[in-house]
Amino acid sequence: MIRNRYRSILLILCAMVLSAVSFGEIGISVTFGPPALPVYEQPLCPGDGYFWTPGYWAYDGDDYFWVPGTWVLPPEPGLYWTPGYWAWSGEAFSFYDGFWATQVGFYGGINYGFGYFGEGYQGGRWDNGRFFYNRTVNNVNVTQVHNVYNTTVINNNNTTVTRVSYNGGNGGISARPRPEEEAVARERHIPPVPVQQQHFQAARSNPELRASTNRGKPPVAATPRPGDLRSGVPAKQAGAPYNPQRNQDTTQSQPNRQAERPDNRSSQPNQIAHASDIPHGARPEPPNTGDSKQDRKYQQQQEKLQAKQEQEQQKLQRKQEEDHQRIAKQNADGARKQQLEQQHQQQTRQMQQKHEQQQQRLQQRMPPSPEKSVRPNNPGQKHDDKHGG
Repeated sequence: MIRNRYRSILLILCAMVLSAVSFGEIGISVTFGPPALPVYEQPLCPGDGYFWTPGYWAYDGDDYFWVPGTWVLPPEPGLYWTPGYWAWSGEAFSFYDGFWATQVGFYGGINYGFGYFGEGYQGGRWDNGRFFYNRTVNNVNVTQVHNVYNTTVINNNNTTVTRVSYNGGNGGISARPRPEEEAVARERHIPPVPVQQQHFQAARSNPELRASTNRGKPPVAATPRPGDLRSGVPAKQAGAPYNPQRNQDTTQSQPNRQAERPDNRSSQPNQIAHASDIPHGARPEPPNTGDSKQDRKYQQQQEKLQAKQEQEQQKLQRKQEEDHQRIAKQNADGARKQQLEQQHQQQTRQMQQKHEQQQQRLQQRMPPSPEKSVRPNNPGQKHDDKHGG
């Protein structure tokens, strides 16, 4: 009976998935980051088969709000929940929705706790259609749920570690997806089930869950069942003082492509971390000296320089990607990964500086345009300086 119910739900959800465009929901981009993750305890698992989905900060209009963590029945046996996450895109913070799949994908390296410590999931496993709970990270009543086991893991769900809730940007998590996580992004996904969507709506309509009201310490941090805010547990403390940058508060709707979850490299607004993060600059305007032959010569030099710089950027990008693949295979520790990120950042900065200097030298070799050459010979002539001319 349970399997038939799962199949019916699955057919409905598959239709929903097929109607979506690359799982591309309309998302929100925000110019200031979400609050830190609050500290809270996990409610007791309501029964066999329920799966833990951690809480997260969502955004609505002009404010972040907390969506409490909750226990949810997966749409079918064998599926795991990949939490959503915020990531810096180079211009704003964008949210990438969570999804159900046969494996846990990339969720930004965010430490949500309770088995989600930034990479994979250590809270339980499926075995012959039944989910077995790891009691070291889950609050399970063994008199009701017997399919349990105990495996010690490094539980960083405490106040001594960073509770940053976003990837990239200034102060964000610098994690990148592993090859197996990138493979999950290409597999079949099932979006949040209806009860998860209802849970989201209930949180959005509760003014007490707004960050501007609770200052990063929501009164309902987690619930035993979706939408049951009245019996939820409060946050014990905020993850960090909440100081939103209201002077930068601008939002925009944009495609939020879940099937193509980004690498989310650690990049700051004024500090590019990897060669692949460098935006393609606008091509310089064609020279206009009045001498068509000379203009054509300088235009060819400009195009030649730009092609050379693009080749160098692509070469460095390939090398950095190979570095990440190699270090992933080596299972390097955090210190080694951080060292590699710093090395990549230095390489990228040096290349940028080199390209800027090359561009400046080429511009200096170009003679001024006719309208700019008038000034030295006409010191008393008035000019319109609104555009720096």
